[in-house]
Parts: sequence; C-alpha cells; structure tokens
Amino acid sequence: MSRSEKVRFEGSTGELLSGIIDVPEGTVKGWGVFSHGFTLGKDGPAASRMCKALADNGVGMLRFDNVGLGDSGGQWSEGSFSHKVADTVKAAEFMRAEGKAVSLLVGHSFGGAAVLAAARHIPELDAVATVGAPFSPKHVAHVFDSALDRILSEGSAEVDLGGKRVEIRRHFVEDLENADLTDCIKQLHKPLMVLHSPTDNTVGIENASTIFQTARHPRSFVSLEGSDHLLTGKGQAARAALIISAWADQYLDAGR
Repeated sequence: MSRSEKVRFEGSTGELLSGIIDVPEGTVKGWGVFSHGFTLGKDGPAASRMCKALADNGVGMLRFDNVGLGDSGGQWSEGSFSHKVADTVKAAEFMRAEGKAVSLLVGHSFGGAAVLAAARHIPELDAVATVGAPFSPKHVAHVFDSALDRILSEGSAEVDLGGKRVEIRRHFVEDLENADLTDCIKQLHKPLMVLHSPTDNTVGIENASTIFQTARHPRSFVSLEGSDHLLTGKGQAARAALIISAWADQYLDAGR
C-alpha cells in the first residue's frame, strides 16, 4: 500500500498551495503530477482514488489544491485557466527540487485541458494522460452560462457550482476565450492517452475524439465504459488509474 505525505509549495501567484504526494511502497517506476477538475480539489474522489491507485502501482503522484481551494492560500476568484496551467508547471518544479522529477502528467476534466497546456513547459516529462477532458477550456463556461452577461457587464457574479457558491470574474472568462489547445496538442511530442466515458453528460465524448484527432502518434484512446464524469462510481477511478499505469510503464524511466 502507498502512503501519503502532505506538502506545500509556492504557486504562480505567490500563494502557498497545499498538496499530497502519494508515495509508492517499494520500487518507484516514476513520479507524476495530477491536475484536478474545475473546483474539485485534491481530495475529490477522482484525484484521491486515482493517485492512490497509481501509487499502489509504483507511480508516485502529487495532487494539489489550486489557489483558493481546499487548504491552499489565496482567493479562487483571482485565478484563471492560465494560472491553473502555471501552477501545474510549478508543481512539477517543486517535485524536481525534491529529487522526484516528473515523468507523468494526469489531468481530470478541466485539469485535463491544463496538463495538455502545461506539458511543453516540463522538459523531463515522458507521458500525458487526460480523463474526461474538454478540447477547449472554455467548455467549462456552460456551468455559469446564465450568469455570463452579468459577469461581463458588472465584472463578476456569484454562481452555484454543485452546491458551492463561487465568484467568477471577467478576467476568468476572458482568459478562457483566449485559451486554445490546438497547438499544445499538435506539438506535444509526448505519448498521449485520452480516456473518456461515452456516456459522459458533462463533457461529451466528442471532446475526446477531437483531442485524439488533433494529437500525433504515439497516441491512445480508451473508452471508460459505464463511468460517470466525476468517476464516483465504485472502482471507476481506480480502473482508470490501472489503465494509465499499465500504458505508462513503457515510457517511465524504470520501465525502460
């Protein structure tokens, strides 16, 4: 069984971000960073279950709360997609400084888009995996679509996201509009695995198709049949992690 270590590191805004490293017992095949969904945090089911399962299979993972979420400092409303990408790179830099250079990036949902954009800034990276990721970061705007006019006209608005009240600011929306992953995916130059449920009602399966078609080989696609978007069903997150672990073996340092 793996063990968990709490860590803190400085994010791109200067705030301290809170993270957990799930450390394998025994041989370590490689180290990775996990980027969570929109407002889900490091302790959400997808993040915690996937990272623990990866660690149980020899891949140590850092999962962390983005700014203003969980135990991390700062205000979530001050962040943006660009900050999420930059903080993913910061997480990799922290791991590098700890002697745990990152071989693998894994991103779930909005975090999947973030790892696709962050990958080019992590030179030691060997492979990238996305789970339920949108092709366009602005896909997430559908969850606050009803408040969009108010955000743009008044500068911000509070919206309800799954029972959580959060403030969305104009700069967040404008940053999403400017985010385009096409070149990031085309120029990834790393093995990519795209995992997606064909019955995902939050981020449709067509997103996976577009990511896969835009990417160049080596690329892989796996259908997470029967899974929901948040991977909350029994065994769903662990199964996705097992698939990623088996695929990544050939690319991680210890697997070569």
